[in-house]
Amino acid sequence: MNNKKETLITAIRKASGKIAKSPDYEWGHMGRCNCGHLARELTSLTDAEIQRMAMEKKGDWADQVLDYCPESGLEMDWLISELCSFGLVQKDLIDLERLSNEMVVSKIGNRNLSKNQASDVALYMETWASILEAEPA
Repeated sequence: MNNKKETLITAIRKASGKIAKSPDYEWGHMGRCNCGHLARELTSLTDAEIQRMAMEKKGDWADQVLDYCPESGLEMDWLISELCSFGLVQKDLIDLERLSNEMVVSKIGNRNLSKNQASDVALYMETWASILEAEPA
């Protein structure tokens, strides 16, 4: 397994643990939501910094990822590029924000997950990390 993939898996697991145990989870806040927690683990940014960056554009993480332009000069687009440097693709971020990756949901048992329920987000992230870990190098 390469170093960036190991870093990503570790970050997903740390974010999952923090979401599960901390009152610091808030889906409507760009720095405290599903993607926000992962971004905080992969960068040195705070929740407030991510929130400020996100306010340059409209929408939640999924909307902003769909509108992503690496040459825009916007801080949020820089952040998305930074996350992608760890091996993530845009769809991964959209799926994380909406808890919608079919492989992850299937492994959980196809139950309905709520994108703003901390326990569901933590379960999704732990399952996703396990899937990534099991993939061939």
